[in-house]
Amino acid sequence: VWTLKIRDGVEFHNGKTVTAEDVAATLERHSDEKSKSGALGYMKGIESIKASGKEVVLTLKEANADLPYLLSDYHLIIQPNGGKDKADAGISAGPYKITTNEPGVRHGGERFANYWQADKMGHADQIEIIVINDATARTSALQGGQVNMINRVEPKIVDLIKRLPGVTIRNHAGPGHYVFIMHCNTAPFDNNDLRMALKLAIDREEMLDKILRGYGSLGNDFPINSAYPLFSEDIEQRKYDPDKAKFHFKKSGHDGAVLLRTSDVAFPGAVDAAQLFQQSAAKAGITLEIKREPGDGYWSEVWNKQPFCASYWGGRSTQDQMYSTAYLSTADWNDTRFKRPEFDKMVLAARAELDEAKRKAMYRDMAMLVRDEGGLILPMFNQFIDATGAKVAGWVDDPHQELMNGYALAKCWLEA
Repeated sequence: VWTLKIRDGVEFHNGKTVTAEDVAATLERHSDEKSKSGALGYMKGIESIKASGKEVVLTLKEANADLPYLLSDYHLIIQPNGGKDKADAGISAGPYKITTNEPGVRHGGERFANYWQADKMGHADQIEIIVINDATARTSALQGGQVNMINRVEPKIVDLIKRLPGVTIRNHAGPGHYVFIMHCNTAPFDNNDLRMALKLAIDREEMLDKILRGYGSLGNDFPINSAYPLFSEDIEQRKYDPDKAKFHFKKSGHDGAVLLRTSDVAFPGAVDAAQLFQQSAAKAGITLEIKREPGDGYWSEVWNKQPFCASYWGGRSTQDQMYSTAYLSTADWNDTRFKRPEFDKMVLAARAELDEAKRKAMYRDMAMLVRDEGGLILPMFNQFIDATGAKVAGWVDDPHQELMNGYALAKCWLEA
């Protein structure tokens, strides 16, 4: 049982005071399967949510030592009545209130005068987020002063951007990773020999060198790296092995090409990465057919729907949060369709274990199961690479996400 004490005097953008009922309703909405929330995987562990006075009492179905971290997930923005009345109204209690909302085009906000943290309120009167999917156009906008900061700078142009007057590259390591995901419940990827063949047919070191150009580290087909405190460093690094890949491909019985979908928006360099994968797989006798999908609609029509595609994850605060969001059988964002009852039991057991050594050993076992039997091909962990213009001040590197974990617009300012 967890008891959350709700702070006094916090105001929503519509003037309403944030109450315990609003917090409870928000958590209830994200616990409802109909909501299709990305937080659903771990919210299902909550048995009951009750608001009482200035407190919210959560009763869990099983112990969860990481619950406070999970509740900080970006899906769980507190909204009036939990967003049940109108989830897309965009009303929260943040430092900026929404003035423009054009998904895929632009978003705008104005400073919220009654923000509860007076010493941390937004510095700008207005902010605007412009969606520019083309990497070259995004860089040109920064260079020309049309924007003050950009995210997802492609590693291959970092050295070029560094030479631009007034522009600063902001890069840091973290849990983010670039991946190729296979649906374990969809032919031909329901065959583990085929999945293993593809894992062995990717040249990770070449991809790290040519795609990330030093701004990252090798991946090992499970979503955890040294950014997590309970990471096991003794797991053998998987290497490119065309002979073993050929063996498993033949054993799978699959005949013909394998279709891989990719797009410029999947991750910086995703199209080039797919082509490198195609070349290394060919040496193992595996034919990859690459289909380049348009950026518009990739995240709604390809990712989490098509059985083999390029994608990326920004990582999460804890191992439990990462596994619960993307690998639990019940998770809405289980984009590899990895649904294993024994793995689910391991996740729940690790949540309840307070002995760090025992918990670390549990996470090692979970990593090995995902690595050897899952649908994840994870060749590399990326650094987050942002860039800012000459006037941007107040920048602080955050290891968890790009653009200061999403708070750059609230915490940075422009010098006159």
